Amino acid sequence: MSLLGGHGLLAWTLFNLLVLGVLVLDLGVFNRKSHVVGFREALLWNVVWTAFGLAFGALVFRLYGHQAGLEYLTGYVVERALSFDNIFVFVVVFAYFRIAPEYQHRVLYWGILGALVMRGVLILAGAALVMAFHWVLYLFGAFLLYSGIQLLVKSDESPHPERNPVIRLVKRILPVDENEQGKRFLVKRGGRWHATTLLIVLVVLETTDLVFALDSIPAIFGVTRDPFIVYTSNVMAILGLRAMYFLLAAMMSQFRFLRHGLSLVLVFIGLRMLADPWIEIPTVAMLLVVCGILAAAVVASLLFKPKPDGAAS
Repeated sequence: MSLLGGHGLLAWTLFNLLVLGVLVLDLGVFNRKSHVVGFREALLWNVVWTAFGLAFGALVFRLYGHQAGLEYLTGYVVERALSFDNIFVFVVVFAYFRIAPEYQHRVLYWGILGALVMRGVLILAGAALVMAFHWVLYLFGAFLLYSGIQLLVKSDESPHPERNPVIRLVKRILPVDENEQGKRFLVKRGGRWHATTLLIVLVVLETTDLVFALDSIPAIFGVTRDPFIVYTSNVMAILGLRAMYFLLAAMMSQFRFLRHGLSLVLVFIGLRMLADPWIEIPTVAMLLVVCGILAAAVVASLLFKPKPDGAAS
């Protein structure tokens, strides 16, 4: 299989043009003005982005067959599930830097755009490694197993944006103007450019997404070896991340067992990759197991809610 996954340069080009087109429409037409995204608007956009992702999956079924369609759908579900951890970090970062709700959409837009480029590079690099050295898949599997256990053990540990080394690097290159600057990332003071708090937050989101990509991309390689399916399922899931953030940010505390479910998903896929030479798990079975784990985590969260502070034990 070639680095392009056997789908040709035309398929890759058309897909990226499609993504670029919807992103231009998103920021340039539908969300041109900064505003607070309410629950109803967030719900609507979640439906739109999910329908868009599933419609593309139907196209994959039609053009490339049943197996490719199942692999895309499984990869899409896995990436959407792992995106919940991104949302938890987004909530912490926006609260820590006191970013006004009307500007969060803009930061997330540019953050996700940067994430798409970064993940494209990582996926192509990962595909090249897998094709050149098949044993890299076992390293991916071991890493996912470790990541899943770490996520379970450290489920209550909050991120610390102030410890991000990239922030210190930005501050060495550009002085930081921490005053409110609206939606701007850079301002000019005394003939010199200054970074605003929004730019610092954007840098934090990009670097934390890089860390999460180190989990999610190997996880999708555990579903399929086709770089095109890995890339398209990853991108389609990420496109809806911004709308999902506004929908779920206020509800994260209600899903107390979701991280446990995500850790089990990573462990399951890691074990599947390590057992690949001896045990073959059909893609449809993987999809059912992943969906079952996530559904069980959500149901458990709803049934066993934490007691309020001060309640009798």
